[in-house]
Amino acid sequence: MGAPINHERIQELIAVEADVLNAKTQTSKQYFEDASQHLSGGVASSYQVHEPWPIYVEKGSGPKVWDVDGNEFYDFHNGFGSMVQGHAHPSIGKAVAERYPLGTHFAAPTEDAIVVGNELARRFGLPKWRYTNSGSESTMDAIRIARAFTGRDTVMKIFGSYHGHHDTVMVNIGSVEAAERGPRDNYASVSYGGGIPQAVVEMTVAVPFNDADAMEQRIEALTAEGRKPACVIMEAAMMNLGVVLPEPGYLERVREITAKHSIVLIFDEVKTGICIAAGGATEKYGVTPDMVTLAKALGGGLPAGAIGMSESISEVVEDGTVFQVGTYNGNPLTLAATRASLLEVMTDDAYAHLAHLNDRILAGCDDVIKRYDLAAYTVGIGSKGCVVFSDTKIVDYETYWANQENAGPLADLAWLFNMNRGIFMTPGREEEWTLSVTHDDASIDAFVSAFDELAAALRG
Repeated sequence: MGAPINHERIQELIAVEADVLNAKTQTSKQYFEDASQHLSGGVASSYQVHEPWPIYVEKGSGPKVWDVDGNEFYDFHNGFGSMVQGHAHPSIGKAVAERYPLGTHFAAPTEDAIVVGNELARRFGLPKWRYTNSGSESTMDAIRIARAFTGRDTVMKIFGSYHGHHDTVMVNIGSVEAAERGPRDNYASVSYGGGIPQAVVEMTVAVPFNDADAMEQRIEALTAEGRKPACVIMEAAMMNLGVVLPEPGYLERVREITAKHSIVLIFDEVKTGICIAAGGATEKYGVTPDMVTLAKALGGGLPAGAIGMSESISEVVEDGTVFQVGTYNGNPLTLAATRASLLEVMTDDAYAHLAHLNDRILAGCDDVIKRYDLAAYTVGIGSKGCVVFSDTKIVDYETYWANQENAGPLADLAWLFNMNRGIFMTPGREEEWTLSVTHDDASIDAFVSAFDELAAALRG
């Protein structure tokens, strides 16, 4: 347990750093004012909102981005984890440039669809694949397929996890007080925002992460009620509470439980797939689910998604029971980028480089934590990682939420410190860094240096 930090000091530093960043981003302020005339909230997505205005980015190259004010940053945000290849990678750019004059959309299959499908099957150990255009589409279609395969409606997820923005999974994501979520063995189903029918909300049931016994007990209770789940959709390593890794044996138990109860197990690898190993968490942990969902980093910067399935589950797609459709599914431009990314960029050497970088950033941050006696620890896997501002280990949503009061302001301050020192990060305590294959030791040292300055200021 680290020495206490003066909360007044945190707020004082937040005020100072916010003034510095606001002064450096006046063009972004002007862009935001212009955008607010016709873009709802001044942004293209609610996750781009930031007070007092978002930072507008002009360009990116390799491990860096530049905002519209000319500020230069090492990019550890990487498009919510999508750009593990780095910005404007020449191999991907070449593939897109060669594809463009041949036509960019036909709504008909192309050769690259075959090549990419073969490579995904090799990496993830699932024989059948379909394409989508986003993570939300991938998880939406996967759940529909699982429901058709089982003939059941209820969906089970992990409390605090995010699986996209369609109605079924916009349940029990975050900002849910203990009184509202109810007891651990019978969480209430709580909508994440408005516009989601309560009938849909109630068909989704959440259980805690890293607690296989709680999952099985809830499955048994739902079965007794006539509401046996069609599927369990989960991240093998949670990526929406910082990074929360599975405890030893947990995933193996989940695999056993879902198989025992004839429930489809879906690993949502939108954040982990491609990023933490060639075959994502499926490879990393050696547990093969019935289905895998991919997106984000899959397309090397173009909107891409995919669903992997077992032979038996694929039958409900192949026989026409489920219409898994989309005009842009398997888009030629996207698949050209995906093929180049998988075969030329995200190679064994690339994953070895990412492991080296993550080892370096974790070691550097651990050293800062020790020297300044901070109540914090680091966690990382593949290209992903974070500093967790907590003196207790976060293993699920409840332990995360219990630390909210102290950790939230520290995370806000850390974001400001990073931005003012040339480190582009995703705002919010629940986010993590994503490294790219174009990052190097100097970029890692810059991140650690900014964290060192933060720690020194807190103890100043």
